[in-house]
Amino acid sequence: MLDTEQNTLYVGKAKRLKARLASYFRGQLNTKTQAMVARIADIQITVTRSETEALLLEQTLIKELRPPYNILLRDDKSYPFVFVTDRHPYPALEYKRARQRRDDGRYLGPYPSSGAVKESLTLMQKIFRIRNCEDSVFAHRSRPCLQYQIQRCSAPCVDYITEEEYRRDVEHAVMCLEGKSEHVTELLNREMEAASQALNFEEAARLRDQIQQLRQLQQRQFVDNESGDADVFALAQRPGALGISILSVRDGRLLGARHHMPKNDLDLPPEMLLTEVVSQYYFGQPHNVPGEVITSHPLEDSNLIADALSQQAGKKVRVAHQVRGHRAQWQHLAMTNAEQQLATQLANKTQLTQRFEALQKALGLEKLPERLECFDISHSQGEATVASCVVFDHQGPRKSDYRHFRIEGVAAGDDYAAMQQALTRRLKRVKSGEAVAPDVLIVDGGKGQLNMARGVLNALAVTDIILLGVAKGTTRKAGLETLFLESSDNPLPLDPASPALHLIQHIRDESHRFAIAGHRAARDKARRTSTLQDIPGIGPKRRRELLRFFGGLQGVQKASRDELARVPGINASLAETIYTALNR
Repeated sequence: MLDTEQNTLYVGKAKRLKARLASYFRGQLNTKTQAMVARIADIQITVTRSETEALLLEQTLIKELRPPYNILLRDDKSYPFVFVTDRHPYPALEYKRARQRRDDGRYLGPYPSSGAVKESLTLMQKIFRIRNCEDSVFAHRSRPCLQYQIQRCSAPCVDYITEEEYRRDVEHAVMCLEGKSEHVTELLNREMEAASQALNFEEAARLRDQIQQLRQLQQRQFVDNESGDADVFALAQRPGALGISILSVRDGRLLGARHHMPKNDLDLPPEMLLTEVVSQYYFGQPHNVPGEVITSHPLEDSNLIADALSQQAGKKVRVAHQVRGHRAQWQHLAMTNAEQQLATQLANKTQLTQRFEALQKALGLEKLPERLECFDISHSQGEATVASCVVFDHQGPRKSDYRHFRIEGVAAGDDYAAMQQALTRRLKRVKSGEAVAPDVLIVDGGKGQLNMARGVLNALAVTDIILLGVAKGTTRKAGLETLFLESSDNPLPLDPASPALHLIQHIRDESHRFAIAGHRAARDKARRTSTLQDIPGIGPKRRRELLRFFGGLQGVQKASRDELARVPGINASLAETIYTALNR
């Protein structure tokens, strides 16, 4: 898609071209897509022989043209590799950074961090005694160096090892770095047996030591992380920000992570975003492809990407997002990293200041607001209703000032009455001077909750607080909210890309999360303690004996009548009562 000056706006692929293009010119489009469509002056089409070829061409064009409306996985840093030259009779394992691999030797990697490379080199030097000196130093040695004395080098510089034997050690080290340590162990076992049969016991002992070190390495890796080669992609998204973390796991070892913060100029859903990211990561950058690619969200073209990666790697590559066991742990870790990186970005002081300044301008305030408070309600069909109050200032979330309000004495499911009770309790403390007053009070829930909040403010005669209501859009999608300033007949229009709206969405989402957490804690506590308390004849002592005997409430619930009767203080009649109460 091109503009009037033939600059590329967007590059995409489609199996059904007519349907894909028509989607940009009909129906309801979000604001950002409308902005792109308004700039389109021409569309150029290239026909390919297969879907895989279309995928590769798309990523090549994105990398070359850098269109503004595509997801751009910008990463201009050089990548750390383990390098083995093919121009020296005794090559070293070298640490090297490169944006593009050359034809001057073998590049193993890229690794996610320099620490991962250095750790791998240290292990290989311990096990296979590969040199790590510069070629200029190697050429001028007349006797072995300290590395030989501490058994970190086999001293090829003074011909203590033949070229053939040294090359074999290098090849074994390379295979281990490629995740084939089990195969190397089998080869070394055969060599050890051959050396033993030839009565070369010194060589057999050396090989035995290598095998033992490899076994220790394999055992440690298996215990720590299980086994497997995978790249794990996780995406976390909040209004105005997007975070992606990529974890690299090789031979069961977590080598490190990379984090990216691309722009989402078309407000694409997570599935499409992650599809673009995975495609660009492998087809636009020099990355080795592992046997498995794990994602936090399902990819739109997962089968196509798996086929393309398999062709590129020359082996079967699996793409999955529903995983179990240690793979699920990797996935969870990647998601934690993505959320943490996103939280760090949102808490950036410069960005927060820009958002507060945008809010000041949107609300027409004379000075920058210092304190924002947002209220929300959470319950399960009226059970364990909890209100939350979260606080933001120029440093971001002020968690020490967060509060939960247990709502009591209101009809089940009456959110208006619950909001009225929470606001009344909070604002009474403000009125009496016991609490700091917010500059802006945000209420999640639309016109009804806004009117309820206005009534509480008027009843308590609390002034100098800006009141803001947030009503979800028809599709409940971020960016389509309706804001009301002070009253329900005064809407506040904000552009979906406005930093002020992103700040409001952030505090609203945090209030919602905090309310749900409080509600679940209250609900679980009530359910956990009331089950046995409501049974006639079960007091604190017998309840304690039951929980101690069966190890917890779940054990009590699974127990039979006879098992219950074995608990001290519980007779057959009471066991029947307990069993009936827990299994009705």
